[in-house]
Amino acid sequence: METFNINRNIAHLAILQRIELASPKLKKIRKLFGRYLFTKFFSKYFINISDISKNYYNLMYTEFTSIKSFLKDNQNILSIGSGVGGLELLIYKNFKNSKINFIEKNYISEKIKYGWDDKNLEAYNDVDLLEKFLLLNGVRKDEFNIHDFDKSVLPQKKFDLILSLYSLDFHYKFEIYEEYLKEISDNNTIIIFDTIRYEYFKKIFKEVIIIKEDKFTVHKSKRILCRFMK
Repeated sequence: METFNINRNIAHLAILQRIELASPKLKKIRKLFGRYLFTKFFSKYFINISDISKNYYNLMYTEFTSIKSFLKDNQNILSIGSGVGGLELLIYKNFKNSKINFIEKNYISEKIKYGWDDKNLEAYNDVDLLEKFLLLNGVRKDEFNIHDFDKSVLPQKKFDLILSLYSLDFHYKFEIYEEYLKEISDNNTIIIFDTIRYEYFKKIFKEVIIIKEDKFTVHKSKRILCRFMK
């Protein structure tokens, strides 16, 4: 597998979730016509689906390699704000008996800004398309569960691994999930997410390790692995 099986609607979501997938021409169109038309129209119809599939795969494979050493077979995994689910698909394909739960928003904001959102209101996902992407790429329906953050009862079991790349504490504050994470983690749980306030989390967790640094991006965030919530 060097590409993902996607359709236009899934490719559209992938671009909204990872703007680096947009071509230079598409980014120029966004500047010319604004974020509303970009979100609603240009990012869906002015794209090459085959290119998006290849580039999205490569991007997700890079993310996969950054966390691969912390993965193993038979893990119960929770992914918060996964987007289309490419990273989780790679985990499923490479590690046996991975059981994955997703917590997602289920709407696309009118005009996506990609900034910090204290109230966690901005969203760019569709849980039906997330499910479709997983099924199109060979994941059995009994091996994943998708939970709508705004409507579903969130899963209450303990997880081995909790992932939230470029979501938790990158676009919205960690405190929204803090109490919930205490409920679903134990001393064996690994939590991985991206943040610009690495030092702060030394107050929250007994163990905080930097596993990746984005030195050349606007945010200059750090991907951290955390264990043992205080």
